[in-house]
Order: sequence, then structure tokens, then C-alpha cells
Amino acid sequence: MRNEELTELAQQLRVDSVRAADVAGSGHPTSSMSAADIAAVLLAHHLRYDFSEPENPANDRLIFSKGHASPLLYSLYKAAGAIDDEELLTFRKRDSRLEGHPTPRLPWVDVATGSLGQGLPVGVGMALAGKDLDRLPYRVWVLSGDSEMAEGSVWEAVEHAAFENLGNLKLIVDVNRLGQRGPTRHQHDLGAYARRLRAFGWRTVEVDGHDVEALDKALTEAVQEDERPTAVLAATRKGRGVAAVEDQEGRHGKPLPDAEAAIEELGGPRFVRVEVETPPAASGRRVRDREPLELPRFERGTQEATRTAYGRALAALGSARGDVVALDAEVGDSTRTEYFGKEHPDRYLEFYIAEQQLVAGAVGLQACGWVPYASTFAAFLTRAHDFIRMAAVSRAGINLVGSHAGVSIGEDGPSQMGLEDLAMLRSVRGSTVLYPCDANQTARLVAAMADLDGVRYLRTTRGETPVIYGPDEEFPVGGSKVLRSGDGDKATIVAAGVTVHEALRAADALAADGIPVRVVDLYSVKPVDAETLNDAAGATGCVLTVEDHRPEGGIGDAVAEAFSDGRPAPRLVRLAVRDMPGSAAPEEQLHAAGIDAESIAAAVKLLVERVIAH
Repeated sequence: MRNEELTELAQQLRVDSVRAADVAGSGHPTSSMSAADIAAVLLAHHLRYDFSEPENPANDRLIFSKGHASPLLYSLYKAAGAIDDEELLTFRKRDSRLEGHPTPRLPWVDVATGSLGQGLPVGVGMALAGKDLDRLPYRVWVLSGDSEMAEGSVWEAVEHAAFENLGNLKLIVDVNRLGQRGPTRHQHDLGAYARRLRAFGWRTVEVDGHDVEALDKALTEAVQEDERPTAVLAATRKGRGVAAVEDQEGRHGKPLPDAEAAIEELGGPRFVRVEVETPPAASGRRVRDREPLELPRFERGTQEATRTAYGRALAALGSARGDVVALDAEVGDSTRTEYFGKEHPDRYLEFYIAEQQLVAGAVGLQACGWVPYASTFAAFLTRAHDFIRMAAVSRAGINLVGSHAGVSIGEDGPSQMGLEDLAMLRSVRGSTVLYPCDANQTARLVAAMADLDGVRYLRTTRGETPVIYGPDEEFPVGGSKVLRSGDGDKATIVAAGVTVHEALRAADALAADGIPVRVVDLYSVKPVDAETLNDAAGATGCVLTVEDHRPEGGIGDAVAEAFSDGRPAPRLVRLAVRDMPGSAAPEEQLHAAGIDAESIAAAVKLLVERVIAH
């Protein structure tokens, strides 16, 4: 397109953004208008994308990190012929694919955006997939707002992209000066952004974001740079083209006050159609082989840490499946992810101590067809909660593994103890939460996770635990195992992970005192085995849950919810970590928290006595 045509296309994108927000009665047209020239030049001259085949692995990736500028993205889709004007005007309406912020309900949207600071970290994952795994020449374009450059996750991504020499990653920052409540930190000081980015090793290009010729040259420079990531810093004005709102505070997130007059001022509707360049054929893409899976086998009666079983099982899964990748946050020797790294170094990605980038990288990798397992301490995954939440919005399939869970880690103390992770992951829509108690169970669940949908979480234990299951035992997701049962059971103990072994010891002690109990290994915390729990509750009349976790949101709540659909509820007692732990040996920690065998047995006796008394 000639420069005049690019300008007309940009005006069309502005008009359509105004129209969409006006019909919806909400939205962010001014944030869309500032980046319209950028979008026009990118779409017409630099994006390589087959809109008729969004699954084409050679397509460029386009992430609108400033997801509130969705009217611009949808207007861009209209200009490319992907949607029509009728659908454009369904923006923000019930059942419309054009949501307030983009989601993968649209086939051209790889990941959901709108929580600022996430687009670039996810783009790093996509760029790594293209450069190092698939070895495809696609580019990853990320349109960011200047406000989100204050997010720490952006700078985790900036540093990692430079360290990995991601020349296929192209960041465009729409520096429109105004945030939600007023001016941004650096306003129009492009040099402030450039100095910071260059300090990390990025190439930067500063440009007038409303000069289509200059923008074209800037994006051409970005395309030609293939040794390091490039940031195009474009100075723009929010609400560009409409005097009543241009560069005015207080206009964020609101339709224009007089859309009809604004459209007239912008020159009226246009009907420009862009023939977007299609990508080159995806030749040379890595073949992701599949071989028979041979999981490690652990002998009953031995001792093994579930974190070690995880590492060995993951390495075996990597041998069987060429689409599995492992991500580490500089704790691979502790999580045992290093086992995978030693056997499959080309699919082992080190993200260092940057947990937001770790999870975002997993989201980006899965969008490119890989099956990521991202591991760190369970406690540190809490730093990435927003990325996990948004992964669910993205319909992403990722595997997260948290080690060093609970007080059972011992002397390291509370800063290292994952005590909130089950609650965090259970609250994520569509998630699967697994908590194995022995090595063979862990290995089976690691393999099962690979073929599940959504966010999958596996919780592992630091210390060695007895191997109580055989290597051929099956552990269906959503199931449980009844380890002790009899017709005269007085109570049911429900446990998972390390507390299963404490529950078994407690059951033996109680049996010696003439109090038989049922023991359920609730290895699938979500989805929970409601049928088995209801059968146990019906048979025993009372249930005691015990968990190495806070009482809120964990196993106790999962069990309680199994009786929330109108089924008769048993007497329910919950043992959990209620106080602030300090440093002590693992067995001392369990006893101090009241979740060891002695505490379980005492609680069951008290529970049974109360039932008899009533």
C-alpha cells in the first residue's frame, strides 16, 4: 500500500473502533485510536498470516498485550476480511466472540490478554518455540501499552528475551502518554524506555507513531534484526483524530461522547480491505515423535520422594513424547526437573528465578503446540497466580508442578512452605489438582497430566515416603483409593500426599485400641471422588480430613463440597496447618501442626466419643 492508503486504513480502524464502542456503550476507543497507524502498517506490510488457516504453524504471532484496545484488534480483523461489519457491531454483547478483552474464542487469538504485563512474557514463550524448538521463521509481534511497562513481569520478559537472543520477538510500545487515571510515569519520553531496554540488550527504534512512512521504516528495521529482540517505541496521542478526546485525561475506557460527530471528523466510514501476506511454508519443522512409554517402577516397601519420582517420570515421558518440554525456575535440582534436562537438554528451558515468566512461557509454548511442564517450589507459584488465572481464560493446557509442599519440608521454615497452593489452584476454573503420596502413584499421574485439558497441578513432597502402591496400579483422575475399610468402621480419615502415611499409622494405632477406621487416599483433590466420599460417610457417619496445607481451600474444603449438593452431610472435622510454623525437623513440624499420626488418632477418638455421646 502507498502511504496515502495506509493513512486511509488507519482512519478506517479508528472509525470502526469508535463505532464498535458506541454500539456497545462501553470499551476503550481512545486507546485503540492511538495505535491505529501502527496496526495499519503492521497489517498491510509486515504481518505474515493466513487468516483462513489460523492453525498454520508458520503464521506470525500477534499478541495485543494492551487487550483493552480490543476494538482496534477487531477492526483489524474486519480489514483483513476475517470478520464482517455485522459481527464487529456485536462487540461486548452476550454470546459475541468479540469480548471486551480478546480471548481464544476467536481462532486468531492465541492467548487471552487484558491483565496488563502478560503479553510480552507469553510472547517470549512463543519466540522460544519458534527459534529453538520448531525452528520456524515466524515472528512474534507484541503490541504493548506504555502503562504496562511498569509491570515487573515485563522486565522479567525483557531480560530473558535478550539472554536467549530472541531476534524473532518484536515489541511495539504504544507510548500514548496517558494511563487510566492520568499521565504515565515517563509520558512521551521515548528515551527513558529506550535506555532501559538497551541496558538489557535490546535494539530500540524510536518513531512518530502517527507517521505511517516512518512506522514502515521502523518495522522494517525490526524485521531485519534477527540476532536480538527489537522494541519499536512509537509516540502517539490517545484518541488521535478527534479533537474532543485527543490527548485528554479522563477519557480512558469510555465511548466517545458524540460518536457521530467523531466519525465525521475522522472522514466517515471506509471500506478498505487488506490482502495480508501469507507465511512461507513450514518446512523443516521439528517432528514430534511418539514412542511407547516406559515409566519408572518403584518397589513396594522402599522409600522414595515423590519429587524424585516426578523427575524420573518426566524424563521417561520426554523419551516417549517429542512434544513434551520442561521449564525450570532455577530449582531443577530440588524439583528434580534436572533429570529431564540431562536426558533431553534441547527441550529443557531454564527461566531462572522468574516465576511469572516461567508460567507465561508455558502458556506461550502450549499455544505453539507443545506440552509444557513448569516446576518450582509450591510456595513460589503464588507469585504467578495472575498468570495461572489468565492461563485458564486463555483455555491453555499447561502442567504446573509444585515441590516442597507443606510443613513436612522441615527446617527451612515457613517462607519455603507451600501452604496455600491447593487453594490457589483449586480456585482456577477447569483446573485439575493432584497430590500423590508415593512414587508409583506420582509416575502414573505425571503421565496422565499430559493428555488433560486446562491448568493441571501436581503437588510433590520433599522427603522420602513409603512406596505403598505397585507400579501397575491405576490412578484415574477424579478417583481415590480406599486403603483401609471394614464393616465396623467408626470413622473415615481422608488424606493426601504426606498425610496418607500418617493416616495409615493412625489407623493401625486405632485398630489396636478397638476403633476400626476407613482410610481414603484423596490423590485427586480436583476433581474430587464424591461417590467414594459419600459411600464412606454413609458407612461411618463421620469424616476427618488431614492435610499439610492451610485449612482454607484445600482437602477439607474439597471434601466438604462433595456433600454440598443436598446429600446427607457427615460429622466433619478438619486437621490442617493453622499456626505459623518455624524451623524444626519434618516429624516435629507435623506434630506441631497437629497432622501427624498421634494427632490424627487423638482427633478420631474424640470424634467417635462425641458421636457415641449423642
